[in-house]
Amino acid sequence: MVKRIVPDRCAGAIVDVQDFFLSQLGSRRAGMETNTAAFARLLGYFRIPILATIERPVDAKGSLPAALAQCLGAGARLFEKDFFDLTKEKKIRDHLARLKRKRLVVAGCETDVCVLQSCLGLIDLGYEVFVLEDLIFSSARNVDAAVARMKAAGAVFLTYKTLYYELIQAVDGGRHGAAMRAAFGPFPDDLPDQAVE
Repeated sequence: MVKRIVPDRCAGAIVDVQDFFLSQLGSRRAGMETNTAAFARLLGYFRIPILATIERPVDAKGSLPAALAQCLGAGARLFEKDFFDLTKEKKIRDHLARLKRKRLVVAGCETDVCVLQSCLGLIDLGYEVFVLEDLIFSSARNVDAAVARMKAAGAVFLTYKTLYYELIQAVDGGRHGAAMRAAFGPFPDDLPDQAVE
């Protein structure tokens, strides 16, 4: 059976997109912030709940960038966490269970630490995990082993562009047409269909 991303069956997870980690990206930082904000806006348009995590200590690692925080809608929840694996936090596990959505689309950092451990934890709890390969990052130069491990565990990798069009396909057969406008309102003209580099 093909695993499809359908708005009423999925949720989004933005893992530890904080100043401490973003500062390690150098010239790629602005693009990652822009892309993650677009991801939040895209999910918000389709009324897909988002959980965002920030790693403690927050005073040392920072909170979400202001532009990203502004893009999180009413359906988003922000959690602080002490563990690499977000599923080790009872409040987060309970929140996910209340959502009753078994597909999680994941973005954030670090690819080889918190993203990896969170994806493994989610899969272990029975969630279907989709990882946005152009919206994950790490301070490490090579994260191939972490990506391979997530794939071997069952995580499906896709791009922001693929997610964008798959959501439209799920709602309106691949058009920005009447069914989508009726369900969710006018589509934002300024929402990009692909990640910036």
